[in-house]
Amino acid sequence: MAESENNLAPLAAKLEALLFVTAEPAQTSQLAAALETTTTEIEQGLKALEASLESRGLRIQRHGGRVQLTTAPEYAELVERFLGLEATTRLSRSALETLAIIAFQQPVTRPQVDQIRGVNSDSMMKNLLNKGLIIEAGRTDGPGRPILYSTTPEFLQHFGINSIRDLPPLELAQEEEKPEVSLLKG
Repeated sequence: MAESENNLAPLAAKLEALLFVTAEPAQTSQLAAALETTTTEIEQGLKALEASLESRGLRIQRHGGRVQLTTAPEYAELVERFLGLEATTRLSRSALETLAIIAFQQPVTRPQVDQIRGVNSDSMMKNLLNKGLIIEAGRTDGPGRPILYSTTPEFLQHFGINSIRDLPPLELAQEEEKPEVSLLKG
C-alpha cells in the first residue's frame, strides 16, 4: 500500500470524529485548518470516509461547500420511531412543485418560480421557508433586488440525498413538433 493511501485511513477516522461532534455542517477549509492539512487532502479523506460508510448507518452529506455526518436515509423511519419523532411532514403537490423548481434552478427568485409554475408561489415559498427546506440565499443585482432562494441541508435530509448533485437529471418535456400551417389569402 502506498504511503498516501496509508495516511487516508487515519485522516478519514479523524474527519469522522470531527464531523460526529459538530452541530452544523463544516467547511472543508475549517476541517483542513483543524487537521493542519490541505483542502485537497480533506477531500481525499472525505472520499475514503464516504466509501467506508457505504455499508453502515451513516452518510456524508454535502451542501453549499459544507459537509456533515448524517444518518443513512434508508434508516430514517427506524430513527424517527426510536426517538419518538413525528413522521416526516408531507408536502402538498404545489409545495413539491415549487421545491423542485428551486432545487433544479437554484439560486432562483420568486418571480422566476412564479413564471415557471404559471401561478403565484408566495404562500408555497413561505411554507417551505417555515419548514426549513429553503433559505434566502442573497439578492440579485436587478431592479428591486429580488431575493434569491436555494435549498437547505434539511431539504437533502428530507429527501434522503447526500448532495444536490445526486438529484436526478432534469428532463424537460419537449413540445410536440407541430406542422406549419399556412394561410391562403384569396
